[in-house]
This record gives sequence, structure tokens and C-alpha cells, in this order.
Amino acid sequence: MTQRVGALQEDYLARGRPLGADRVLWEIGAGGCDVRSLRARLDLDSGYLSRLLRSLERAGLVRVEPGATDARVRMARLTAEGAAEWKVLDERSDELAASILEPLSRAQQERLVAAMDEVTRLLTASMVRVEVVDPRLPVAQYCLTEYFAELGRRFDDGFDRGRSISAGNDELTPPAGLLLVATLRSEPAGCGALKLHGPEPAEIKRMWVSPEARGLGLGRRLLTELEHAAAAHGAPAVRLETNRTLTEAIALYRTSGYQEVAPFNEEPYAHHWFQKPLKL
Repeated sequence: MTQRVGALQEDYLARGRPLGADRVLWEIGAGGCDVRSLRARLDLDSGYLSRLLRSLERAGLVRVEPGATDARVRMARLTAEGAAEWKVLDERSDELAASILEPLSRAQQERLVAAMDEVTRLLTASMVRVEVVDPRLPVAQYCLTEYFAELGRRFDDGFDRGRSISAGNDELTPPAGLLLVATLRSEPAGCGALKLHGPEPAEIKRMWVSPEARGLGLGRRLLTELEHAAAAHGAPAVRLETNRTLTEAIALYRTSGYQEVAPFNEEPYAHHWFQKPLKL
């Protein structure tokens, strides 16, 4: 693969730079990007990224300057020459892709594209990090805010957090419970919470996956990790309730071994109640 796409060449796409520099130029894009986010997105060492940016600055393609609202934030932006170069890279990337497909039959082309889509999806899934975080942190609050917003959009009568059974910050902080947050390229991608009740079944709450991360199996991964956490804390089972409009979630729970049971609480937005025994 590296040979076929020219990743090892110092003159990638015949533009006089290696692939690493061109990837940085591409990621900066038309809107610019702060250096911290750029480093996280590409998972680059700060020193190496600085060297790449300096080389692009010397070539007149990029300028790095303080942020408009916070001078501590450094912003990388394309110059006019950089924007023109970005367009050339886009065109030549398309030409390279066409040259890879051209010798293949139509059936082979379809197989290759489908295989590359699958590889991309699985590699992206492998890059997701899931960690227990303090629910008060900005990344956690972002996920919870998006979770509530989605419920408001999807529920037939909207969603009022004050009417729902609580799962506040204190309830999601050990030892009372915990909150898992998933990140992809340092950006929030999903969350799931657990309320612990000693020897009683634990409650799964706040299951949410960002639209950009759907299709990666992240919901199932979060659910599995919450089950493991509940078992590690001695819970004999996990249980949850959900709304009838959340059809994807209902399908996930059923295919993950959850059985529908009689209502075990008075959650006003719930139509289904599920429980799953755990192996301690």
C-alpha cells in the first residue's frame, strides 16, 4: 500500500514534499486549524509537527499566528499560495486514485473500494479511546449536553431533564457510579454511565454515540465496558430503560443479551425496561 500510493517518496504527488507535510497542509484546510487540535487529530509529536509547520511556512504555504480571541492558542492558516496548493493536492489525489482503479475490472474496482471502506471503518474504530472521566469535565459535559439534545429531538413530546430519573454528577462519580467517555482523535465521540447500588443491579444511563462515530460498533463497546465495570463492582445484573423511538438502542440491547422485563421504576419517558444478568 505504501508503495502504491507513493507514501515513501520524498516528492509525494510530484509536489516537492513528503506525504507528512502534505497531510498537515490538507488537514489545516480552508478554515484553518489550531495547532493543538492539529497535533491531536494527526497524533503527532509536538516537535515533529513544529518542524513540518516551519517547512510549510518557509515555502509560503502556511502562516502560524496567535488566535483571535486567545493569544495562547496558535492558529495555522493557509496562505493564498497554500490554498492553491491544497486544490492541486486534491486534484492529484483524485488522479492517483483513478490510476489505481483503472487497470482493474469493474468487479475488482467494486471489491477494492468496499474492502478499503471496511478497513477504514475498522481502523477508525480501533482508534477510539474509552476512559472513565469526571462528569464535570468539559468533554463529559459536551457528551451529556448532546445526549439530552438528541432525546429532545427524537422523543415524541420532547425531553425535560427535570422530569426524568436523575443521574447527576455526584451519582456518576465513584463510588456512587461512573461515566465512560469515548474520544476519537481527541474529539468526544460518545458516552455511557453507570449508577451502582451495591449488591443490587446497576443502572446503565446516558448511552450516546455522536453521529460521526456511528457505524463503528462504539455503542456495543460502551455497553460491554459498562457491563464489565458493573461486574467488577459486584453488581449481579445491569438494567436500563429506554424510549420506543430509540429503535437502534433497543436492537442493540436485545442482541446483547438483554431481556425485556416488567417496569422497575417510574421513568416517565420509558416504554421498555431491560435487564441482563452478569457473570461475577
